Order: sequence, then structure tokens, then C-alpha cells
Amino acid sequence: MQATRKLWTWLAVICALSFAVLGWVGAEIYLTAPPIPKQILSADGAVLFDEGQVDRGQQAWLSAGGQQLGTVWGHGSYVAPDWSADWLHREALALRQIWAQREFGARFDDLSKANQAALNARLKEEMRHNSYDAAKGSITLSADRAAAVRDVARHYTGLFGDDRALDHLREQYAMNANSLTDQDDLKALPAFVFWSAWAAATDRPGSVDLSYTSNWPHEPLIDNRPSTGAGVWSIASIILMIGAIAAMVMVHSTAKEEADPAPPKTDPLFNLKPTPSMLATKKYFFVVIGLILAQVGMGVITAHYAVEGQSFFGYPLAQILPFVVSRTIHTQFAVLWIATAWLATGLYIAPAISGHEPRFQKLGVNLLFYALLFIVVGSTAMGWIGSLQHKGTAFAFWIGNQGLEFTSMGRIWQILLFVGLLFWVLLLGRALWPALVKKSESRGLIMMVFLAALCIGGFYATSLTWGRHTHYSMIEYWRWWLVHLWVEGFFEVFATAVIALLFTRLGLIRAATANSAIVLETIVFLFGGILGTLHHLYFTGTPTFVIAIGAMFSALEVVPLSMIGVEAWRNYQRSKAAPWVQTYKWSILCFIAVGFWNTIGAGLLGFSINTPIALYYMQGLNMTAAHGHAALFGVYGMLGIGLLLFCLRGLSDRLAWSDALLKPMFWCLNIGLAMMVFISLVPAGIYQAWASVSTGMWFARSPEVIHSKVMETLVWMRVPGDVVFAIGTLFLALFAWRLLTVRGKARLAAVAADRA
Repeated sequence: MQATRKLWTWLAVICALSFAVLGWVGAEIYLTAPPIPKQILSADGAVLFDEGQVDRGQQAWLSAGGQQLGTVWGHGSYVAPDWSADWLHREALALRQIWAQREFGARFDDLSKANQAALNARLKEEMRHNSYDAAKGSITLSADRAAAVRDVARHYTGLFGDDRALDHLREQYAMNANSLTDQDDLKALPAFVFWSAWAAATDRPGSVDLSYTSNWPHEPLIDNRPSTGAGVWSIASIILMIGAIAAMVMVHSTAKEEADPAPPKTDPLFNLKPTPSMLATKKYFFVVIGLILAQVGMGVITAHYAVEGQSFFGYPLAQILPFVVSRTIHTQFAVLWIATAWLATGLYIAPAISGHEPRFQKLGVNLLFYALLFIVVGSTAMGWIGSLQHKGTAFAFWIGNQGLEFTSMGRIWQILLFVGLLFWVLLLGRALWPALVKKSESRGLIMMVFLAALCIGGFYATSLTWGRHTHYSMIEYWRWWLVHLWVEGFFEVFATAVIALLFTRLGLIRAATANSAIVLETIVFLFGGILGTLHHLYFTGTPTFVIAIGAMFSALEVVPLSMIGVEAWRNYQRSKAAPWVQTYKWSILCFIAVGFWNTIGAGLLGFSINTPIALYYMQGLNMTAAHGHAALFGVYGMLGIGLLLFCLRGLSDRLAWSDALLKPMFWCLNIGLAMMVFISLVPAGIYQAWASVSTGMWFARSPEVIHSKVMETLVWMRVPGDVVFAIGTLFLALFAWRLLTVRGKARLAAVAADRA
């Protein structure tokens, strides 16, 4: 107990210090972010973009799809370009062409190498010069550069408008004509995209050859190349990771660990009678399966748009279900079904652990269910309607689609979800309270479950921290608090604690051992995980020290994953500890799959893009998608399904249970995911990375690469894996259908058997 108390103290200290540093970094980002000018002027006094247009352009882009339609500074979707890289390249080419025509009377490509070199040197000097006047709040461009900006602005206005000459390009980008219908929004959009490219190219005050985005994206035309810090801290992070893994292996090999206890002769939970509130959670799990099916369906459509753009095997589906909507649903439902599975698990196990059914608990569980259902349906429908009918920026922010990846639902829905999560914490807490106040071996585990739940409810408040006019750098800062800390941090702590608690209840591990282990595991994970959030923010207009902190601590995130195989092997052994454990075989195998995908998806694929030098060339390419799919579904998805199966086992008639359906479900999901990742996404990511390193980020995201024969072939190579994966979800659906339809027959058979 004394050792466990010390671990809790260390956990509190590490969390306090880490969040203090993370908060300080946020303040520095706010103070040093790329300035938003009041005006962007030509040297001859002409106004290119007026006051407020950069801000309005940001809102316009987000309302048109935002991070579901291409990226800015590398964050978003992968079919359309990174708009900051695209603008930067187009502007550089246009400016160079203006000089070539005026001074040599020829196209730049037709000039001698000496003349080309002279213009390239001039281009770099022009584009990297910081002409921002803080006193006036304006950026002043040369007349020639202003002409180039006007030329690129016309392209963007036509692209997001209805210029018929750009129909084919829109199809390649999987975007519809008239993405913006408000003329003021359409005029303001180029101001925001120009500003994002300007911040990526112009030198920071007091620096040489170092832009506000630390020279991201890679653009050889203006010598946008990785900074020295990106290389040095990448090397340092790898050395730290190797050393930390070696230390962990050494500590683990020398530590004496108690063996697992002898398992009970019979299932300790066999006679557990579900309370009314526990029974009320059953419908949550069936909704989870419905959301999985919807998410997979939208994923198939979204992936297909990478080839046809606006059609689905010839049918013009984008007219009613554009890429922006299908991808929003695909990414949003992934978070929602996983979260719902975990929330329902908490509500199910709380009365089972405490043996206490609070008054009106069933009513609370039912109210929360219908509230969550209302939020899911309402946010999805309003986002769809807002995108199709172009309801404007205010509608998009408050009710529709905010245009931010994984946090796309409108602010009203976010507020309602935050209230719902706090209500969930209340329901969980009141059911756990007798177990929390009673001294027992499992008390530490129960406390960890409750504290993680409290953080899940409380930290969703970070989704309310940005507004319509918030600086884009700060939006990204707070968005990753939500996506990284909320989903990848506290949800994982909650789920891990729940699994440990379930194993102790089954008598497969010792409660005292689990208490210390879960606190120690949380310390190791959060020590790297909290400040590891910053690896998402290397190139989003942040101070250069973000690269150092993010690189070092994100490397530490990989360290605990190096030992995950040991835990997976032990879980496999536990699955064979006694004949009755086979009842939970597929839940335990899902937990083992979590260990595998943690090592592969979060560890191997995650670290392959996490170092600053790697992410510099691969941010926003398909290697990110490979990591995302393997980690999000492989780790959190399989964890959600494992918890779902465990709870349904206690909520269902045992005669209606079908391991024959769960076996193909499990193997199809895992094999299909592996095929999808390693046959399609990883090769596509490597192919794009080659293009990014050799030519530039603009090229890696251009139609020349995205719609090359190689890339389109790799998209088609997803089909076998997608089909196998989809079959797995169908087996899960059939399993759920059997639980619903065979229930009555199973009860009749049981009654007949008893009478016999």
C-alpha cells in the first residue's frame, strides 16, 4: 500500500508539471503565432486584401469543408492539395514567370540556366522577405508579387466557385462546384490561403531562412528545407527512445513479479444478475454496432472518391453525398462509436463492482442514451444539410460542420455532448461510490477508473476553447488537446483500468498487483503522452522549441509499447487458465489484438512519422492515414469491441451466444485491417514521401501524383482488404441480430431443459 501511495504521488506530480508546461507552450504560441494583418497591400498602394478578410477567409474555408477538403499546414484530408503548399508553389511560379516575360521576353523554362539561376535567387529573396509592419498591421508586397497574388487568387475564386474550366481539377480534388456561394466569402478565401502560404515562406523576425512554420512545406523554389533543429532533435529523440526502451527492458527483466493467482474453478460472474440500469446499457451496444456499419460504409465511399472524385462507380453520388460529408461522417463516427462503447461499459460495470444500484439509475442511463442518440443524429444531419445547402459560416460553426478533423460537429452539439459526458460521470460516480469509500484490494483500480472518467468528462471542455475568430495556430493547439489527450490519453487510461478491473473480478490477476501496475503504466504513458501532444504542432506556426519538446516526449510515448507484447502473451495465457475462461475468449483475444496494433499502429507506424525530420516530409500524406487506421481501429476500436463483447456476455442469454460468428468477425477485422494498411496505405505513403522529398510537398499532393497510375492502383488494392474488413463487420452485425432474435427461443429452450 505504501508503494502504491508513492506511485499515486508521482502520477500527480508528473501530471501537474506536464500540464503546466503544456499551458506555458500554449501561451507562447498565442504570443508568437504568425501575425494576421489588417491589410495586405501592393507597393503602389493598392489593397489586395482588406481588414478582416483573412479571418473571414478562414471561416469560409472551414465552412466549405475545411480539413475534410485538403489541408492547411498539413492537417486534414489527403485527396485535395495542401492549400498552403499549393498556393506557395503557384505564387512562386507566377512571380517567376512575370519576371521572365518582362525582362527576357520568354517563358522561364526557355531561359538559359544562368538567367534561371538569377531569377531563382531573386525569387527566394522576394518570398522570404518579411514585410509585415507591426505598427500599421499590414503586409506590403512588390507590384510584381501583388500581380502574382492576384493571379493565384483568381484561380482559387474559380475553383471554390463555378469556373467551368476547372471542372476536371475539381473532380480530381473530389470537390463540388460552388463550394462557396456567398460572394464575400469567395473573395475572402484567397486572403486566408495566401496568409497561410506567406507564414510558411517568410522569415520569422530576427531569423534567416526560418519561416513561421519552421520552413514547412518542403518547397525547393524558395529553399524551404528542414531546419537544423528538425534534424538534431530527430536524432536526439531516437537516441532517447532506444535508451529508454533498454532501461525499461532491464528493469522488467530484473523485477520480481508475482505469478497470476490460481483461477477459480467456476466463472465468478456466472451468477451475476444484471441490475435494471445494467440491462438498460444493452441498447448502447447495438447502436455501437450500427455506427460501425455506417462508418465502414462511409469509409468505402470516401476511399472510392480518391479515384472517381465525384462518382461512385459512375453514379454521381457527390451531388447528394459529397466527399466532405462522407469523410466527416467516417471520421466522426469512428470517435463516436468507440466512445459510446467505453461509456456504456462504464455504466455496465459500475453497479456490478459496487453491488449498488442507485435510485433512478436506470432512468439516468436511458436519458443519457436518448440524449447521445439525439446528438449523433442531429449533428450528422445538420452537418450534411449545411454542406449541401451552403448555409454559411455561422451555421457551420454553431450547428453544422465546423470543418475540423475529428471535432467537426457544430458548437451547439459540442456543448450538449459536454453536458452529456458530465452527466455520465455523475451516473458512474454515484454507482461506484460505495466501492470508492470502502477499503478493498481493488479500491485503487476503481479510483483510477473514476478519475479517468472524470478527465474524459472534464477535458472535453477543450472542444469549447476556440471560437469563430480564433487564430488558426491556436485552433490547432486546442484541437490536439482534444484529439490527442482526450481520445489517445484519458480514454486509454480508462479502458486499461477497466480491463485490469475485469481481470481481477474474474480472478485471473491479483488485485494488489493490478493496483500498482495500472498506476505505474499510467505514469509511464502520461509522462510521454501529455507533452507528446506537441508532435502534432511542429509546423503550425509555433515557436521552434515546440519541435524539441514534441520530439523528445513523443519518442517516450513509444517506450511502453515496446513491452506490450509481454502483456499480450500473458493475456493469451490467461485465456487458457481454466475451461470457463473460454466464455470470454473473443473479448480477451480483442484485448490481445489491441497489444498487437499498439505495437504496429501506434508504435511502428506512429514513430515512423513522429520525428520532426520524418514528419516534415510526410505530414498530410498517406503514411499518416496508415498510422491513423492501424492505431484508431486496431487499438481503440478493437478495445471497444472487446469491452462490448464482455458486457453483452453478461447481458445476453447464453444459449443465444454464437462463438461461430465471433471467430470470423475477429479474424476478418484484423486481417482486413492489415491488408488495407500494408497493401495499400503504407505503399501509397512511401510513394508520396518519395515525391515530397525529391520535388516538394505541393507535388506529393498534386493530381500528377494522387491520380497517377501507381496511386490509383494502390487505391484499388485497398478493395480486397476493405472487403475482408467489411465481412468482419457483417459477422458482428449477424451476431448482434442473433442475440436479438434468438433470445426468446433461447429462453423457451432453457425452460424446457429445466423441466426435463
